[in-house]
Formats: sequence, C-alpha cells, structure tokens
Amino acid sequence: MRTNVSRQDLAVVRNLGILAHVDAGKTTVTERMLFLTGITHKRGEVHDGTTVTDFDPQERDRGITIFAAAVSCEWAGYRFTVIDTPGHVDFSDEVERSLRVLDGAVAVFDAVAGVEPQSESVWRRADRYGVPRIAFVNKMDRAGADLTAAVASIRARLHPVPLLVQLPVFAGGDFAGVVDLVRLRELGRENGFAEGPIPAHLADSVAQARRELEEAVAERSSAALEEFVEHSALSADTLTAALRELTLSGEVVPVLCGAAYRDIGIEPLLDAVAAYLPSPLDRPAVGSADGVRAADPAEPLAALAFKVHATSTGRLTFVRVYSGVLRKGDTMLDASAGRRERVARILRVQADRHAEVESAQAGDIVALVGPKAVRVGATLCAPDAPVLLEPPAPTEPVVSVAVEVKSGADLEKLAVALARLAEEDPSLTVRTDPETGQTLLAGLGELHLEVVVEKLRRDRGLAVTVGRPQVAYRETVVRGVRGFTYRHAKQDGGSGQWAHIVFDVRPLSESEPGATGFEFESTVVGGRVPAEFVRAVEAGCRDALAEGSLAGHPVTGVRVTLTDGATHSKDSSELAFRTAGRLGLREALRASAMAVLEPLAELTVTVPEDGVGAVLGDLAARRGRVTGSVSRTGTVVVTATVPLAELFGYATRLRSRTQGRGTFTTRPLGYALAP
Repeated sequence: MRTNVSRQDLAVVRNLGILAHVDAGKTTVTERMLFLTGITHKRGEVHDGTTVTDFDPQERDRGITIFAAAVSCEWAGYRFTVIDTPGHVDFSDEVERSLRVLDGAVAVFDAVAGVEPQSESVWRRADRYGVPRIAFVNKMDRAGADLTAAVASIRARLHPVPLLVQLPVFAGGDFAGVVDLVRLRELGRENGFAEGPIPAHLADSVAQARRELEEAVAERSSAALEEFVEHSALSADTLTAALRELTLSGEVVPVLCGAAYRDIGIEPLLDAVAAYLPSPLDRPAVGSADGVRAADPAEPLAALAFKVHATSTGRLTFVRVYSGVLRKGDTMLDASAGRRERVARILRVQADRHAEVESAQAGDIVALVGPKAVRVGATLCAPDAPVLLEPPAPTEPVVSVAVEVKSGADLEKLAVALARLAEEDPSLTVRTDPETGQTLLAGLGELHLEVVVEKLRRDRGLAVTVGRPQVAYRETVVRGVRGFTYRHAKQDGGSGQWAHIVFDVRPLSESEPGATGFEFESTVVGGRVPAEFVRAVEAGCRDALAEGSLAGHPVTGVRVTLTDGATHSKDSSELAFRTAGRLGLREALRASAMAVLEPLAELTVTVPEDGVGAVLGDLAARRGRVTGSVSRTGTVVVTATVPLAELFGYATRLRSRTQGRGTFTTRPLGYALAP
C-alpha cells in the first residue's frame, strides 16, 4: 500500500459489499472474483469448506456466511476492497455495520427465486445509507431460471428502476454466456473467457433490448438525450458514462446476469463494478456540525471503527479511513469516548490473513492493532482536529436465553467472555435477571444465539448450559395521562434537591398500537424550566423506560410532553430534575393504561403443492396471518405474519409436515399488541 497517495488516485478505488439472501451465491461470487483477479490460485467452494471469506469453523460447518469478511484485489487498474456479508437475517447487524462504511454494493439475486425476504431487508438498509448498487442475477444455469421474472420482482418489491445491460445466451438449452448490450458483444466461456460477435439468432432481441436501454437512459440523462435526439442512438461511451451517473444518483440499477459456480459472468461483473460503482471521491463528505471531512489524504484524519475482532494474537479494530493518512505509531483520538489510542500496527486484510503496511489513507479499509478500548461505531480522528461521524445503528435484540456455567469456578471467565463478545457484536446484550440471578444473553434470533454459545464452548473452552429461548417483549402506553404533576424534594443536610414538573404521557401513535420509539418535547414558556433542566428531565424519562409497570419489560411507543414546572432558587439542579423525570414518569406509567407488545416476524415458507394444507393449518395454530401465496413450478411460496414466540422449533415441525421438503426464512417485522 502506497504512502503518498494523491486525491486523484482515489478514483480507481472501489469499496463494495456483496449483498443477498442466504444461498443466493454471494460467497461463490466473491470467491470467483478473487480467483480471476489472481488473489487465489484455486476456486474455493462453499460445499467443500475451502472458501477464503467463510474461514470461521462455524461458517464452514454450517455452509453459510456468519461474519462479514474483507478482501482486497486488483482488476484492470482498479483497486477493490470487497466485503462478503451474511445473508441470514440473524446476522443482519453485520450487514448494517458493513454498509455504513461501503461506497457501493453488488446485490446478488437467485434467478429462480428472484427477490427473497432478506434481499429486501438488506436493500432497504442500503437505501438508508444511500449506497449505489448494481444487481447480479445469479444461478442462470438452474432449471427454472427466468431473468425477466427476476427483474420484474426487483422492480415490484424493491422499487428501483432496473435496467438490463446484459442478455443471457443459451446453447442447446444450457446457459453459455451473456450478451453485453453496451458494447454489443457476446461474452462466454469456451476454452476460457471469450469475447465474440453476437449470435445471429439473437440479433433481433439484442437490437430491441439495446433500443429499450438507450431510451430509458436518454429519458433520465440530459447528456445522453442530446446525443440520442441528434443521432437516434447512443455510443457505447456515452451509454457507459450516463449509466454511471444514474447509478451514482440512485436513479437506476444496472442488471447483469451469470452463473458464478460455472464462472460465467464474473469478468463482466468486475468490469461493471469499475464502470458504474462509486469511488470514495464520488461519495458525499462525512462529518457533523463539529466538522466535515472530504475524501482527501491532505485533510485531517477521520476514520470509523465498524468491526472489532478478538483473535488469539490480539484485538483487531477494523476501520474505514475517510480522510487523512494514518501511520504506524500514530496517536489518534477516539472522539466518541474522549480517549487517545495508539496504533501499533496497520494490517491490510485478506479475510483471516493479514499483511502489515506502514500507513493507510483516505479510502482504505484496514485493521489496526494497538487500540485497546475502541468500540464499534467509534470515530477515530486527529487529536488536534476532532470530528464525530455517524455510527451504524445497532439492531435491537428480540430473543434471549439464560446462559449458565456448569462449574462455579468458571463464572468470572463467562462474564469476561460475554463482555468481549458483546464488544465485537453490538447486537448482543448481556444482563442479569434481578429475580433469578441468571445471566441472560439476547440476540437477533435462535441461530445468532447458537453461534455465540458455540463460540463460548469452542473458543473459550467453557462448559455452558442454555435455557429455552425467550422473546424480548416490550410494554407500551395504550391510554396516557395529561397534566401529571410530580414534585421531587429531598433534604439531607447541605444543598437539597428540588424539582417540580408537569407533563403529558401519550401513545407515540394513536393509529399504530405497535409503534416503537420515544419522543420528548417541551412546551414550557416563560423560562419556568431552564433549557438545561428540560434536557435533564428528558434524560430521566429515558432512564424510566428501562422497566415497565406491568411485567418489568422495557417501555416503548411513548410520547412525553413537558408542559410546566417550577424551580427552587437554591436546591434545583440538573440531578434533581433528572430524578424527577425518572420517578415522575414511572408513576405516570402506573397511572396509564399499559399493554404488552410482542415481536412479529414475516415468515416465508416454500413447500411442495401437496403440503400446503398442512403448513396453513400449522400457521393458524401458531396465530399466523397469511398475507400471500405464489405458485412456482411444483411448489408454493406462502408468506405469513407470525408472532416470534410461536416460531421456536418451527424448523423441526416443518420438516415433519413436508417430509423434509419444506424450507422457510424469516425477517423481523416490528411489534404488535400481545393477546
């Protein structure tokens, strides 16, 4: 890695993620990229456990991606950093943290299944961070593959403007390659990667598809429209430039196709990443009111920690450098914690292998050795030019289990191990049940918790037992109180505490009883409660939300409005008003009509036609509400909304009712009133 990099050198950098539903072929796509760019000399296969990015023993045992892994490669003069992300919903927080630091993404879709539930979930997350994407419809060699239907599902379920830039080529009924609609050539595999003329039998369909592509681009690009009006056609260079512009703005999504397992379509995909996805220069500057940083090595340092990983040799902190240069031995400021950290080593990462480098600069994704207390989401910056970057939002846990060690001598080891795991994965929370004294581990699903428990056993050598999973219930206000008055007065010698507040408590949304979140506002006039005391009341109210009045579950879906209050000339303080907010809201919640919320999941079941009746009956018994069904060659895809508490053990029940032929996926849907 070079140490003297100019801003223009960043134009050839591509930081991208591979996103998709589980089993759509993300890891195979990544492995083929590494093979074709010369990073590996043998194709890694998921089913053989020989992949570079799925290097963890649990990933190889289960055949799925669990942890996001970064790899670097070069293609046609461009420098790629590729992050292979998990596809299972239980590991969506890994995807969230990766998307926060990526410039672009390749969304991989199954040519038979089209858009699947987790595809939709990761797409929405990419929307939230404004990450430009290209789509790759994989598995075109499978029976039932339908590019037109896959593109239609992308348009219908994800709502982008998908533009086909390739058409599939079939020879003897087998998928053999693709036609590039931009450069008008066939790209196939015959004795290696080959480029050739368009087959005669495809000439008409290619001409029509090219015309549709030109018209769609000309409608949205002024430069392309000018050329189209003058010449009634677009040159390949104009079309490429316009597609890049429209992809970066998010107006369109170029769609490519291929079969990664058979090495078809990967070279054109690499070319498309270079042509259409953004460099760090194409992304907006980062920062906040404290300061803004552009992608420039000459700017002061600004980096975001998006992953922490404890290895046998030490703690690795993965960072995306947005501006400036970071050198080995530098001291940087953890702006989130107000603490200084020293960089002992900088590592360029190839999944589980690392190469030490002297420096990292704007646009780089690297791992640091040395920082001892940096947490996920922390901003690392130059001590003399502090800045704060937006951290990735952690996903709220929905399932918990009780974890116990068999030997009392291992209690301290368990506490240390769980604390480190929670550092690595912010979607994990650990707490102690005040009634039973049990250690409760909460995460995003059964599989998520299974993986964590297996890490305790395999990596930490702890003999642990696990209780039955429990869902994370919440409490909410159904009918609130108005004009609730609370006065806090305490005198124990010296300065006392005195605060008087009047406030309203209402549901966050009258029309949506399952709405989550908390809003606080103040309508106090005349300075009766100073601004710093208003902020203290809000902090106290947030403290009170940790435990509800019905069953001790956290409270959500509440709006508090501070309407009036009074202060004491000597004894009022921020502490007094924070205490008043906490104790006052607790009393107000006891006076309100409260209800319990339970988490819901969208369940998508793929089942043979003769098993639909049994599946529907079982869903009804689980309080499921069927929202749709689609027939596909010999199978039916049923979508239903089901309380998460009713889905424990569903995999075993589905297998028994469908003779092992049924499959299902889930994704979180939020909360609803529990019966």
